[in-house]
Amino acid sequence: MEEPLISVLLCVYNPDREQFREAVDSIIRQTFSKWEMILYDDGSDEEYKDFIHDVSYLDTRIRYIRNDIHNYLAYGLNEAMKLAKGKYLARMDADDISHPTRFSKQFEFLEEHSLFMWVGSNIFLMDELGCIWGERHYPKSPTKETFLSYSPYAHPTIMIRREELRRYGGYKTGQHPYRSEDYELFMRLTAAGEMGYNLQENLLSYREYEDAYKKRTLKFQWQEMLVRFEGFCRLKILNPKTFCYVLKPLMVWAIPNKLIYALKHR
Repeated sequence: MEEPLISVLLCVYNPDREQFREAVDSIIRQTFSKWEMILYDDGSDEEYKDFIHDVSYLDTRIRYIRNDIHNYLAYGLNEAMKLAKGKYLARMDADDISHPTRFSKQFEFLEEHSLFMWVGSNIFLMDELGCIWGERHYPKSPTKETFLSYSPYAHPTIMIRREELRRYGGYKTGQHPYRSEDYELFMRLTAAGEMGYNLQENLLSYREYEDAYKKRTLKFQWQEMLVRFEGFCRLKILNPKTFCYVLKPLMVWAIPNKLIYALKHR
C-alpha cells in the first residue's frame, strides 16, 4: 500500500450506527486516494465495540485502535496522532459527511500556501436524518478578535500540518477543556503566531439538531468559560469591554435548548 499523505483522525464513542457508517463511507469516496484513517474507539460500550471494529474492515486504509477507558476527544486525538504517518492530519467526526473533493482541495491549498498551518471550510447544516436545513460560513482569514464570539473554524473540517501540531504538543488534555479542545488549540496556535484559513466552500455536512444541545451541561459550559479566559489572555484581547465574552457560555446555558435551536434554525 502506498504511503499516505493525509491521516484522518476519527475518534468514536458509542456512535449512531447509520451515521457512523455514512461518515466513514464519505472518506472512502474521496477523490484524493492517498489517505489513511486512524479509527480510534474511545472506550465505547460493549454493544458498540464489535460494530466499530467491523467498520474498520470496509477499507484497507483504515487502521483500528481501541482504548477500554473513555477519555474524551482530546486524549483520543493525541493518541491517534501518535500513529499517523501522513504529512497532514484531517479531522472527521462520526456523524458528519465529508464531500468528495474535500481532501483534494485542502491538500492542494496547504501544498501551495506554506504560510498557513491549517485549513478549514464552510459547512452545510443537516438534521439527524441527513436533510440539509442551512449552512454556516466562517471568516476566510480569522483574526484574534474573531475568537471573541466563537471559534472561527469548524473543527471537523480542519486539515493541519502534522509535524507542526506535534511541535506544539497537540491537543490539551486534563481538567479541561474536554468539549472545547478545538477552541483552546486554535487560540493557542494563533497566539503563537500561526495562521489558519477557511476555504469559502461547503466541504462538509455537519449534523446539528435539537438533541445535540442537551450536551451543553453546566460543567462543560464552565470549562469553556475557563478556556475562553485563558485563550483571551494569550491573545491579549481580554479587557473590561471583552470580559462579557468570557461569560457567554454561562449565559447560553441559561437559555432553553429549544429556543437556541429555534433561533439557529431560523
